Order: sequence, then structure tokens, then C-alpha cells
Amino acid sequence: MAPGAPPARRRSRLRGGVVTIATVAALVVAMGLTVLGLGAADNAVASYDASSWLWSMTKSEVARVNGVTGRVDTRVQVPQGRNHQMQVAQTDRLLILRDLNTGQVSSLDLATLQIIATTKTTAGLGVNVALHEDAAFVVDAVQGIVRQLDPRSLTPVGEQIHYPPGITGGEFDGTGRLWIAVPSEGTVSAITAARLPESDSGGAGGSVSPEQVFNDAVADPSHELILSTLDDGVAVLDRTTSTLTTLRGKEKRPVKLPLTGPGAMPPRTTGLRVPVTVLDDRNIVVADNGAVGQQFKVPGAGTQLSPAVAWADRFYCADEDTGAVYSFDPSGKLLEKIEIPGANGPLELEVRENHLFINAPNSAVARVIDDKHQVKEVNKYANDVLGGDPPPNPPPPPPPPKPVISKPSAPKSVTAAAGNAQARVSWRAAAANGAAITRYVVQGAGRTFQVGANQRSLEVTGLTNGETYQFSVHAVNAKGAGPAKKSNPVVPTSEVPDPPASVTAQERPDGTVLVKWPAANGQGYKINKYAVTAISAGANAPVGESTKTELVIPAGELDYGNQYAFTVVSINEKGAGSAASPASNSVVPFTTPAKPVNLRAKTVAGSRGTLSMTWNPPADNGRPITKYVVEAGGKKSEVTDTQATVGGLGDGANVTVRVQAVNEAGPGATATDTAQTVAKPRVTITGTTADATSVTVNFTVGDGGGKASCSVTPNGRAKVNGNCSNIRVTGLTPGTNYSFTVTASNAAGDGSDKVNKATPSVYGIATCNNGSSGEQRTYCNSDRPGRNGNEIFSVTQQDDDRQVGWAKPGSRLKALCKKSGEEVYAFVYNDDKRSTWWVRVEYEGKNYIPFAWFNLEGGDTINVLPTC
Repeated sequence: MAPGAPPARRRSRLRGGVVTIATVAALVVAMGLTVLGLGAADNAVASYDASSWLWSMTKSEVARVNGVTGRVDTRVQVPQGRNHQMQVAQTDRLLILRDLNTGQVSSLDLATLQIIATTKTTAGLGVNVALHEDAAFVVDAVQGIVRQLDPRSLTPVGEQIHYPPGITGGEFDGTGRLWIAVPSEGTVSAITAARLPESDSGGAGGSVSPEQVFNDAVADPSHELILSTLDDGVAVLDRTTSTLTTLRGKEKRPVKLPLTGPGAMPPRTTGLRVPVTVLDDRNIVVADNGAVGQQFKVPGAGTQLSPAVAWADRFYCADEDTGAVYSFDPSGKLLEKIEIPGANGPLELEVRENHLFINAPNSAVARVIDDKHQVKEVNKYANDVLGGDPPPNPPPPPPPPKPVISKPSAPKSVTAAAGNAQARVSWRAAAANGAAITRYVVQGAGRTFQVGANQRSLEVTGLTNGETYQFSVHAVNAKGAGPAKKSNPVVPTSEVPDPPASVTAQERPDGTVLVKWPAANGQGYKINKYAVTAISAGANAPVGESTKTELVIPAGELDYGNQYAFTVVSINEKGAGSAASPASNSVVPFTTPAKPVNLRAKTVAGSRGTLSMTWNPPADNGRPITKYVVEAGGKKSEVTDTQATVGGLGDGANVTVRVQAVNEAGPGATATDTAQTVAKPRVTITGTTADATSVTVNFTVGDGGGKASCSVTPNGRAKVNGNCSNIRVTGLTPGTNYSFTVTASNAAGDGSDKVNKATPSVYGIATCNNGSSGEQRTYCNSDRPGRNGNEIFSVTQQDDDRQVGWAKPGSRLKALCKKSGEEVYAFVYNDDKRSTWWVRVEYEGKNYIPFAWFNLEGGDTINVLPTC
């Protein structure tokens, strides 16, 4: 954990949203801006129509969502925008974007959707862009510099305003005042913008500059402060004492809140009620116009909440673990659970244009809620604006293990350095042990001081030179106070060394930071060592000591992607310390990326020897990811997207896939997965069934991971296609042996199996039954001149010259096939049966009997026989 940084699970939130991974700064024309949806002539009108720009990480684009309709009217695609974080500040006419990875600030005119100006800032978290009407500011929290810009040209307006390093805030209230908190002083101040020059060129040529119009103390020095601007003023939370101070007009109302841990607030709060969210315990405490209001709990478990947002007499709180937003009434009663399916990460809530916009930047979904609390679903990938199906949502991360919570440990490395009638006490962070540290308590010289959790140093003044002092420090979390650790004893003296005249810092690709300074003047005493402090937005903390004029801060000691500056204190042989040096330049620590997340390698069913793979972007560790290196089966390729396909890997091969993300520092950790290419299918015949003219073959197919198609081929006949479990072959000859070959085919080739099966023979009965009177009583007894039943011919007509015999009634004959011929009527002798069909039977060879005189076994269905 970096000095002064909150716990790692806390995601930094900037006004307008820190848009995770990729973005809009790349909207510059040179980076491939693509706009779809409304024409330029419609953009100005649409911008006033309750709209807001929402970011989509997977698509690498921003979508302008109309709050009234809940529909996307314009989408801007940024092909080179992935893997960057972006701060988005917007008004009806302007969109100002800051790329955290490059520091570039771009101004986009919403009427034309064109970049009209760009400027550079230091990269990383630590610089904030604020926009209100025609006033734009860049707030460098690390250096303590506030600078107004002309939003049209992004050139400076007037003189910049200087604060001590490590400020926080930098948001506009509803009246256009920019609010800044100074934790080292315990103060908050407001700034009003200068009037813009009449020309678009901007510049500081005019005499008017931004002005600090308000300054007041809201806490003791070195307390941890966070801000939420109001409709007319600001709410300042002293996280060290859990005191919320609201400043509205000339009214200043502090109230002690019953918080069970460090509180969090959104950058902007509307209305009189200010919700403060304890993320660790899922508790919300409301400050209601200077008094403690309702207290209620957010359902569920886990700590991945975003600070509750007040909107239209309700409170909305997002749970990023479950992708849900909970809505509460003023009494804390749960009214609604708004599901955001497939959110897969951050949920950004912003009140804008009389609507609450909820964005899931990692997916296609968003929501818009009006002031009547009607929820509209938004599809940011809507096909009527820009075609194509959305990419699949990545799988949700596994739930984090529930931490074991206890009191914090003792701080590490508590040191003291004497000054002139003062001492500087500093320490390294204590282990939080499952509950965030709310403050440190410093005791010594008969006094007790409370210090913010991210302000791990203290100047103790009012001491007596020549006397010995020792200090103790302990940490406090929701479970109580941890053990104290004592500093070295110090003796204040007027004989203090000078600080180093300047300090420089350099971030290095291995994750370390090199801090250097010239040797300080010891004023007659030897300089024994130097103590180095890191300053970030709203925080400062010691990072080490050195007997040389440089210090290498180890990799991982500072948060990658955050801005830091450094001050150095000289300590002489008597233990006396100088004042702090001027702050160094700002740097952004970085190293190689983490390994890609959720790598999934899959068989490409329709392609031979091919695998596809997808993954989610990893932490870029301070520099944008420029590409991915994919290796599979000895084949290496580079891609810029989070998916790839590799072919030529052989059939049925088990292949290990390796993927690395690459940034300025080089290739990062390797993610691996294994998959098998398509193998030839395997066919196993499991059985057959047959009737006189068909055979059904049953079988199973191992498709080898591919898409198999199946067929059965009888010997001497055409193949029959069918499903891959059973196929029926028809039109066969009864009583005939056949060989059947079952074949399954996929991208890798064919597999087959064979079976022999005979169709059963068909038999029938020559039928002639005597009548009941006259000659009918003996008609069927024997063959006789003229026509008679059961006569057999060599042709399919009753031709006396072609008669080959007569079958005695009841004779069982083997039927071979059927053939159309002369119609024969059996009259009463065979139930008035009449037919033009003749059946070829085995009788003195192969000859024909009228079907009218021949009853087939098994139902007397002529269609059981094939046609001759």
C-alpha cells in the first residue's frame, strides 16, 4: 500500500467519473475519431436535452444518452482508446477530457463533435479537471496548484493560485465556486473564476485572475479531509474525527457523525441532506441540514459500494459486487433494487440535467432515473445507432474472502527529528487488520494530537530547546486503538541544518522511483541522513531515509498510476531536522502490467487446427497497455484487442495459450490456459433396426470439439444425410443383406464405422374363399378354364398365354416387390378386394400374382413392398 493511499479496494472517483480503461482523450481527430448517430446540426440541440456522455470500455467509445428517452443518439468510437483511464467533465456545450495515462487534456465542442484544443498535464491520478459553464480549472493536488483555463483554447487565464502540496477537492458547487481543501492546514477555500478574454486565444494577457473568495478552518492541521460540493457551498468530512462541516452561504454547521469507519461522499451532492457512506460496514449516515439524520444499512455483504448519492428526495447506493443499485427513501426504507445485469465492475452515478445517470463502463448497460424515479434501461450498443452485436460480457469476478477484523497493529518506523522549538514526528503505516484505519494518535510533550490516516507526519511546535522529548503513535480503526510505538528521543535546538535546495524525482520501468537532491548545508554540523516524504492528492507520508543524497523507493511502495511529489528533510548529527525542502517534480510510478484476467482459450469448432482466446484487460500498472503478445503452439502474434485467433496448430492438439500485456515498461506477467483443437470425429454404431424396406442405424459421435455432419451409405446406393444419432435408410429390398457405412465429418476430417444388416423377407397368403351359394361354393377349389382366383402370370395382366400356374388357396408365398398392371377384382372371394397392383412372388421362379388375390402378412399394406 502506498503512503497516504486508501486501501487498495477503494477506487478513485473523479467528478464526471474516472472512466475505467480507455477513452475519450483519444477523440482527437489524429487518433481516429468516428461519430455515428445525429448529424452535426442536431448535436447542439441534443446536448441541451437532458443528455450525458457515458463510457463503454469494451467498445472503446462514448455514447450520448438522452435522459428523457433513455436512448443513445450519438456514439463516438475511439479505436486507440483502450487501456487508458479518463476523467470526463461536461456541460451542455463542452466536453473536457483528461487522459490519466498521458496527461493530455482535450476540449471537444459538442455542437460540432470536434476537438478544438489540447494541452498537457502531468499524467496519473493527482490532477483534476473541473468545468462549470464557461469556467474550466486544472487542479494539481500533488503540487498544490490551481490554474484556470479558457475552455475554448485550454490556455491559462490570469495567475495560478498556490496552496501547500497535497490538497484535495477541486469541484464546483452549483453557484460556480471551486472548492479546495488543504489537509495540512485543516482549511477549506473557495475560488471564483476570472472573466474570460473576448478572443478565443485566451492567455494571461488580461488583468483579471481567478480569486480566492473564502477561506476557513474546518479541522485541525494534518486531519484527513474529503469534499462534496453542494448546490450553494460545500460539505467537508473530517475522516479523522468523523465530523462533517457544511458551509452554505455564511452558515457553518459542524456535526459529529456516528461513523463506524472511514466515511465516503460523492464529489457532488444535491439537496439539503448529505449522505456519508461507511463502505466497510455498508452503513449510510445522513447529515440533515447540520444535524444527524437517518442511519441505515445497505443490504448484502462486501465492501465494493460506491458512496450514496442524494437525488430527488431519495438516496441511491451502488453495489459493484452484485451489479445492483439500492434506492432508499428519506427515512432509510429500501424502496427499490435496480439490477444492472452484466455490469462486471464499476457503477458510476452522476446527477446531471435533472436526471440520475447510472453507467456500467465495463458493459453495454446503463440506467437513467428521472425526478419521479422512473427507471429507463439504456443499451449503449443500440444497433439502430451503430450496428453489430455487443461483445459478450466477461464473467464476474469471484467474491472476495471475508476479512478477519481486529484492532490495527503498531505503526512501523516511528521517528522524530528535532527542530527549532519543534519536532517532526513521522511513521510508516500500521496494518489495518481488516478495518480501515480512521486516524493516528500522537502523544508527547504532554499533549495528544489526532492525525489523518493518510497524513502520517506531524509538526509538533511550542517545544523548549534543550529539553528531551519522546513521542508515541498508535492507530485507530472500527475495532479500537492498536498498540503504540515510541519514537527516538529528540532535543529541540536552534542549530538546525538547511533543507536541500531542490529535489528531483524519476520513475523507472522496474516500478522504483529515484529521488535525488543536492547535499544540504549542515550549518556547522555533519548531515547524518535525509528523510523523504511522498506527497499525493490529499495525503503525505514518509517513504524512507538515506545517508546519501538519493533514495530509491522500492517497487510497490507507491501506487502505480498515482501522481507523487517528494520533500526532503535534512537531519544532522545532533538529531536536529531542517524544514522540508521544496516539493519535487511530480512523477507517476509504473511497471510492467499485471497478467491478463479471465483468459479463456476455446476450440474453434468450424476451423481446422484453430483456437480462439479472450481475456479482460489487467491492471496497467501506471502506463497504458499498447498491445498483447499471444503465444500458442510455438506461434506468436501481437494484438491490440482483448481477443485473438491462432490457426495451424494441428488436429486434436492440446495447446497451452500464453498471453502477456505490454506497456512502456515491457511485457508483464503471463496468463495461461489450455484448450484442444478440433480432432477427427469418432463414430460408434450402437444398434440397428429393420423392416422390409428400410434400416435404421443408431450410433454415437464424438465430435472432437467440432461441428459434425453425419451420413449413412448402403453398399451400392447413394448416401443418406441425417442427424448424428440415428439415420433411416429407405427404399431397400426385402430379404436382402446390406452393408452400411456411417460417416461423421468435421473441420479435421472424417470418422466412420460399419455394420451389416438384412431386411426381413415379406410373405403373403394366396387367398380365395368360396362363396355361399351356387357355383360360388366351389369356385376356389381348383384351377379351372376361364378366370379363377390365385392365378399366377409372368406379366402383370391376366393373359392366358402367359399364365404359369395357380396357387392353392392358403399357399404362403415370398413377396419380392410390387408392380402396377391390369386391375383385378376378387369379388366375394376375397372381401371384394380390388387393385391394379401385382406382387412379384417366388413361384416357379419370379412371377406375378394379383394383389387382389394375395394378402400380405402383417397388415396387408402394399407399400411395404418396393416397386419392382
